[in-house]
Amino acid sequence: MKVLLVRPWLVLTLLFCLTLSACGYNEFQRLDEQVDADGKEILNQYKRRNDLVPSLVETVKGEANFEKDTLTKVIEARAKASSIQITPDTLNNPEAMKSFQAAQNTLGGAISRLMVVSERYPALRANQSFADLRVQLEGTENRIALANNRYIKSVQNYNVMVRSFPSNLTAMAMGYKTKEGFTVDNEAEIKKAPRIDFGHQ
Repeated sequence: MKVLLVRPWLVLTLLFCLTLSACGYNEFQRLDEQVDADGKEILNQYKRRNDLVPSLVETVKGEANFEKDTLTKVIEARAKASSIQITPDTLNNPEAMKSFQAAQNTLGGAISRLMVVSERYPALRANQSFADLRVQLEGTENRIALANNRYIKSVQNYNVMVRSFPSNLTAMAMGYKTKEGFTVDNEAEIKKAPRIDFGHQ
């Protein structure tokens, strides 16, 4: 009769894996990936909005006597927003995120102002390209608001895991730290899409 010998290192490895699983190691991986994915989605939606602005500017430029100051503010706000480079790796940098969010909020405000002013120009309102851009911008603003909300929630879920017992033991052992979300001052603003008055066709 053959006796099976169980290697001690195999038993220890299995126990270690079971312990990590019980203390939330796998859940940390899932939540970390979720935060990363939601952060990337925010960046994608802001990039989409930035990409729409040049077409919007060119369309509005075609309208005679359009308020140059309003158009200039949109152009400058887009340049500022585009100059602040945020990557998924820097999403946890509070200072970088504060600058990025401020620039994006300024751009959102400038676009909103342009849309309000455009109501004074019937020919512009009747322009099909302008109408299409308005629809695209409205959809993008809604997606930005949803992406921001998802990111805030993902960071919250991850941070609760880091702070809760017994998963906090795994966090300490594996070096997981709380993640920086958006600042509390910005949070209320982020949860609502910037108001864009599209008026009537």
